Amino acid sequence: MLNFEFYNPTRIVFGQNKVAELARLVPQDARVLVLYGGGSARSTGTLAEVLAALGERTVFEFGGIEPNP
Repeated sequence: MLNFEFYNPTRIVFGQNKVAELARLVPQDARVLVLYGGGSARSTGTLAEVLAALGERTVFEFGGIEPNP
């Protein structure tokens, strides 16, 4: 087994109208991974809203994630 250290500081921003803050919170040169489950993120327009708020940032989408019972 290899020895290693993993440091992952995480900031979680949650609540109403927080998507509008993405442009301020995410650096312009960031590479963003957007994860989502079934179709609700897409069908409700939330995914489109998030992608629009991210603007010209490099975005990778990974959808269809199944819930873990």
